[in-house]
Amino acid sequence: MSMCDEDLDTFLTALYVYVDDHVVQTLPRPGRPKKPPDAELVCLAVGQALLGFPSEHHWLRFCYSRLGPMFPYLPKKPGYNKRIGAAGPLIVQAIAQLAAPPRRWRRVRRRRSRCAGSASVSP
Repeated sequence: MSMCDEDLDTFLTALYVYVDDHVVQTLPRPGRPKKPPDAELVCLAVGQALLGFPSEHHWLRFCYSRLGPMFPYLPKKPGYNKRIGAAGPLIVQAIAQLAAPPRRWRRVRRRRSRCAGSASVSP
């Protein structure tokens, strides 16, 4: 396994943990669970966007050849497209949360603006 593969594995693992913890709400449902789970599917979709794969065809080929051990069940293209369409709001939410600055940055920016606004300038 090359360094690039290890970095990709680390990136996708961190992305999956973030999506599973902060984006996807897992509620118990009757019947068999979905394969892959919504968190894995959203992780794959966001990973495709962040890694710059322009087509789902190339992304799925890459996933089948390189990410099989990380994602044991990858649907074929028609099933993938159907699930991606249904998970659209979750994908948008995940990308929006990843693009938003952390809360800590917002507090620092607010503090700076208050300090700059309260300073008096004398001629």
